Amino acid sequence: MTDRRLAVQAWESLFRAQHEVFEDIRSDFESTELTQAEYDVLLTVTRAPRMTARLRDVTGNMLISQPSVSRLVERMVSRGLLTKCADPEDGRGSLVTATETGAVTFRRIAAAHGRSIAERMARLDDDELAQLHSLTAKLRAQD
Repeated sequence: MTDRRLAVQAWESLFRAQHEVFEDIRSDFESTELTQAEYDVLLTVTRAPRMTARLRDVTGNMLISQPSVSRLVERMVSRGLLTKCADPEDGRGSLVTATETGAVTFRRIAAAHGRSIAERMARLDDDELAQLHSLTAKLRAQD
């Protein structure tokens, strides 16, 4: 049986570490053309085959509500970062695709953001990073 007190301490430590790292890397977006939320949308979309993702999959990766994601995507469409069309396999759904401008902007910002993350995570050695990845994947796994 899991020690409840230890579980709570571990959770609090994980939560605080995530919050502090998140606050540190938030500054990566201060002088860019993308907000952090727009970056997150493009992260999901550019990783998908043909840089096209279902809107519900984008929403599932975001930490904001579905209506907020929909409004964000519409703003990104109007800025020329994404296109949006009906999902032929789901009459109620939509597909979003990164435009060339969106993909280029994402890649440029992702390179700098990746360096920032690597610098922050350099406190851990490669074995610790692998262990952290494994542990967080285990916590995220669905039963």
